[in-house]
Amino acid sequence: MIIDPFFYLCAVPAILIFGMAKGGFGGGIAVVSVPLMSLAISPVQAAAILLPILLVMDAVALWSFRGKWDKPNIKILLPGAVIGIVLGSIGFRYLSEDMIRILIGLIAVVFCLNYWLKKPAVAAQGPSVIRGGFWGAVAGFTSFGIHAGGPPVNMYLLPQRLEKSLLMGTMAIFFAVVNVIKLIPYSLQGSFDHTNLLTAAVLMPVAPIGVRLGFYLLHKVSEQSIYRICYFFLFVVGLKLLFDGGAGVFAH
Repeated sequence: MIIDPFFYLCAVPAILIFGMAKGGFGGGIAVVSVPLMSLAISPVQAAAILLPILLVMDAVALWSFRGKWDKPNIKILLPGAVIGIVLGSIGFRYLSEDMIRILIGLIAVVFCLNYWLKKPAVAAQGPSVIRGGFWGAVAGFTSFGIHAGGPPVNMYLLPQRLEKSLLMGTMAIFFAVVNVIKLIPYSLQGSFDHTNLLTAAVLMPVAPIGVRLGFYLLHKVSEQSIYRICYFFLFVVGLKLLFDGGAGVFAH
């Protein structure tokens, strides 16, 4: 089990933030979690520790949004996600930890810039097999590597302007299935050793607290304020990971 206090200083807020996103508060902010934990441990280990915790979050989210999900969108998104997971399981094994830090940092910075610079859609869009398949595959890939599938799925679902609970219920179903599928390649790659599983077990009680907190705050607090704070810190963390990864690559 990891005993470094700095790790838990990073991990507990990371899990709370991810849980709040699962609970419907601040969807895309979950991308903060792996980069934040990567300040203390390797990105690969951070992702392995998080996956069992995410399964607990998924169970709480499914219960919170039970009966509320959009079947056509799920049928469009999941096949693409499976392709993305397969590509991720193949691609990430050939990257060094420094290259993964650069990839995570780049994704974090791009997500922040997209959030700050994007223009609001003029009219609501409907489901699309092409767009849904593409963003589903991107979500599967980023979800496999750093559990950051939320922003790509948001890029597909948000323009449809679904009712808030229906949107979150659809995402809850999607990621519950995706995370169960991810157990297969993670297990085959030996990600679930005793250290990672024990550390995940210690952090597990934080998971349902985060989800229920997000579900509560969904109706109580300005989501825009939380987005601004989290994306600012995500941008800073992303830049640091880019610097650390770049320094490691050029040092070799």
